[in-house]
Order: sequence, then structure tokens, then C-alpha cells
Amino acid sequence: MEPTNHNESIEYWLRGPVEGIPSLLQPASHALLQSNKDLYDYLADFPEVFLWEKLEDRASVGFHIQHMTGVLDRMMTYAKGTSLTDAQFEYLKNEGVPNNNSTLNNLMADFTKQMEIMLGYFKGLSEDTLKEARFVGRKKLPSTVLGLLFHAAEHSQRHIGQLLVTASVLKSQRTRIN
Repeated sequence: MEPTNHNESIEYWLRGPVEGIPSLLQPASHALLQSNKDLYDYLADFPEVFLWEKLEDRASVGFHIQHMTGVLDRMMTYAKGTSLTDAQFEYLKNEGVPNNNSTLNNLMADFTKQMEIMLGYFKGLSEDTLKEARFVGRKKLPSTVLGLLFHAAEHSQRHIGQLLVTASVLKSQRTRIN
């Protein structure tokens, strides 16, 4: 999915178009790819023991990863014009709750997989579809296909920023303790 022959230190938005993605969705695809790269970069040496630790009653690193994954899935569901399933509601209810599968590596792999599914969905869309009305949630709040997909991408970027701060502070605390 990544353009070839580019320096990995260059952010995705400067690497050129992602093959097969409609031009209006290029910024969203770049944001999702950057979120995935940043997730792995920022958590490369993150101690697993801090995965569910909250700072100042704010979200844990584990929550951010679960939530980003869930948002991609939910926004794609709404973009398709369908309602959330019981499984999606259950996932939403359990974001931030550790389970047997919620290791750092598994959570990051889940996000990467959902990002790849989302980019695959992008490839199947025509730009004409992007302006179509869609509705969010039980209240049927108005949006468009493009609005939902853009929100998924920018929402991921926002949580990556929050995750970075939380992970940095937690790693710094560990350094002071050791």
C-alpha cells in the first residue's frame, strides 16, 4: 500500500499518491498510513506494563489503540450506509478494557489490519459516491461518505497525538524509577 522508492523519514503526505486511491481520498489515506507508522515508531520501546495506565484520569495507551481501531470500523460501516452490528456495539462498550488478547503487539496489529481494510474500501469507491448523504448513530446525524472517511482519518491522527504524550510521560516515569 505504500509508495515505493521514498525515504521512510518523509511523511506520507509528501510521498505522492497512494496507488488505487481516489484523489479526494488521498489526504485521508496519507493520514491513516502516517497514523500506523507513528503508532509503531512511538511505541517501539514502550513497556507493556504501562499499556493500561492512565495519567491524570486520561485515556491509556491501550484505550487509544482500541478506540482508533473501532472508529475506523464504525465510520466505514456508516459510510457504507449500514447500521452498527451488535458485535460493533460490544467492541465500543469494551474499548479501554483489557482482555486476554489485548497485548501491545496484538492491539497494534489490529489497528494495522483495520487500516488496511479501510484503504481497501477507499480503492473501491468512485469520487461520485463521496458526496452521498450518510447518517450516524441512532439519532441519524447527517454526514457524507467523504465526511465519515475524513473523520476516521483525522480522528486517528488526534489519538496518535494523545497516545504519544501519554506514552512519553509513562516511559519518562519508568526511566526516573529505574
